[in-house]
Amino acid sequence: MRELGIGDVLDGYRVESLLARGGMASIFKAVDEETGEIVALKVPHLHYEADVVFWEQFRREEELALRLDHPGLVRARPPRREKSRVYLVLEYVPGRSLSQVVREDGPLPPMQAVAIARETCDALAYLHAQGIVHRDVKPDNVLHGPDGHVKLLDLGIAHVGTARKLALSGLSASIGTPDYMAPEQLRGRPGDQRADVYALGTTLYELVTGRLPYPGADAEARLRAKRLGDPTPPSAHVPGLAPALEVVILRAIEPDPEHRYARAVDLLADLKEPPIVAPGGQPWRREPRRHRADPRVVGAVAAIVAAIALVVGAGWLSHLRGQEEAASRAAASVAP
Repeated sequence: MRELGIGDVLDGYRVESLLARGGMASIFKAVDEETGEIVALKVPHLHYEADVVFWEQFRREEELALRLDHPGLVRARPPRREKSRVYLVLEYVPGRSLSQVVREDGPLPPMQAVAIARETCDALAYLHAQGIVHRDVKPDNVLHGPDGHVKLLDLGIAHVGTARKLALSGLSASIGTPDYMAPEQLRGRPGDQRADVYALGTTLYELVTGRLPYPGADAEARLRAKRLGDPTPPSAHVPGLAPALEVVILRAIEPDPEHRYARAVDLLADLKEPPIVAPGGQPWRREPRRHRADPRVVGAVAAIVAAIALVVGAGWLSHLRGQEEAASRAAASVAP
């Protein structure tokens, strides 16, 4: 068996072109030779096909995609024939990914960016209502069609609340795309609905500004900035940006999940009508970031404090003994 290529026929599907190539799979545009229907084939790379756990994950993705029904999600097609290898048959969606849109057209007008984020958030809210956390929301995984509507795709690493946890060999324990992962995920937590909200908020930030929320020449520098600092307000890149929109974006990408939107439906409500001010009549402001102290520094400081306390305690005991001895001598001198 070899990697699928242009012109190959896979179980009656003739491959016409490569649409995308990811870390685990490639997506091809293909034609069903029997019906003439244009479809997309998601085919895992060969070195993953031999992995039993990956096969189970892929099977689970197909099962999810077949039972989900939402206009904002790329739908799966049931296989027409017995499969000769592992792959998914998906509806073909013409258009570009949001990453292509920003790369080729630059930042979008805020109204268009919000409309895209609203449709994507509606699809996310639907997934969450089914007990599914997507875990890889990013511009590459949102298709922008010629009709202006968008579809969220790729449930490859989605987590279902009732599903057994799978450990894929050769993959990082922190699954996702670092620039769009929430800070708690980078610390090793699995992430819940709020992690999807964070990823969508980062996507909206990028659509509006053409940049990511944290500065850095490379991914490592941006991750370091994410761990230590706060996101750059989008208005720093887009002067005159509506304060209401900035409020929504900053709350969606709040580093502390306790102060972030708790659910996609909450973010969706504000995307439909962004609040001008928070309750109480004051513009929303994030809580000051509480930096986690380095355990080594904490340990060193604690040792110094303990040493000082020991020295001071010893001196105080010596002083008390001296006073007791002086009192005893004074009492002896006046005794009859």
